[in-house]
Amino acid sequence: MFTVTKEIHFCYGHRLMNYDGACRHPHGHNGRAAFEMKAARLDDLGMVKDFTEIKTVLKDWIDLEIDHKMLLRKDDPALDAFRKLGEPVFVMDENPTTEAIAKLFFEKAKSVGFPVSQVRVWETETSVASYSG
Repeated sequence: MFTVTKEIHFCYGHRLMNYDGACRHPHGHNGRAAFEMKAARLDDLGMVKDFTEIKTVLKDWIDLEIDHKMLLRKDDPALDAFRKLGEPVFVMDENPTTEAIAKLFFEKAKSVGFPVSQVRVWETETSVASYSG
């Protein structure tokens, strides 16, 4: 089995609903995502997946949809206020935890046909969550 991993860095804000701690307040992170891909065989170029293609597709999507945006749960009462202020938001069905972001990224990679096996997302240098489908 062959494995490649591509890291993508991004910035985002979020807050957690129904959470009794500091993360219930809007705050931001410098995030990092590692997209791991596996294949039993290499393609005609001798690759699992071209790093440039991974970057072009996934980084472009993250830059457009996630980077420098506030990630909020769809029923967050702050959502309307952010929109009225013209602030960029990305709406999620669930709490925008690091685990949920890892799952979102995994599903995006899978939806574009990448052989993703795991996505890890660092919220901080010492806090990481992963999703493997």
